[in-house]
Amino acid sequence: MRPARLALQPEVALKRVLHVGCGSSRIAERHPHFQPADWEEVRLDIDPEVKPDIVADITDMKMVAAASCDAVYSSHNLEHLYPHQVPVALAEFRRVLKPEGYALVILPDLRSVARRIADDKLDDVLYQSPSGPVAPLDVLYGFRPSLARGQLYMAHKTGFTAKTLAHAMARSGFPTVACAAVEKRYEVWAIGFAREQSKEERERAQHTLFRSRR
Repeated sequence: MRPARLALQPEVALKRVLHVGCGSSRIAERHPHFQPADWEEVRLDIDPEVKPDIVADITDMKMVAAASCDAVYSSHNLEHLYPHQVPVALAEFRRVLKPEGYALVILPDLRSVARRIADDKLDDVLYQSPSGPVAPLDVLYGFRPSLARGQLYMAHKTGFTAKTLAHAMARSGFPTVACAAVEKRYEVWAIGFAREQSKEERERAQHTLFRSRR
């Protein structure tokens, strides 16, 4: 009697997400969408001490091939650049994306932080981060404990609201951008798509990618 033939499941190719400015964390620790069962994470950071896959500045990611990534994930990176460098970095995000890809960008929301400053709470705690308490002063100029340790690349050199981030991404080559302020987290979230999206496609992506913002 011949042994039964095993039905082999075809391998499913993982999608690739480029996690820029990754620090020491993994993307699965930060966002529920990019889970290891579906996504291959490629970690990129300027600091070799965090052991990224690629050591590079987000304004020059020539080690990453054009149209090679399904997604780019950038959490609290662009505020460390000078204003004139922001379009360069966003253009790099756009360059490495596949035609169906997208960039998810998360930044401090200066509009909601400014309200706390206007209430004379410049040095009051906004929230607790994994690295310690964060005050409006840290959001404006950079996390002070990191700067005190000599990590001057952690200084903040520009800032955004939902309006200015959406405009910056559109000017940098993203034909469709979805953007929302998350005031209780003092953040702005934006998705920049590599190709133009319908209203239904944009809303579906927002529902999926913004779900951890609440």
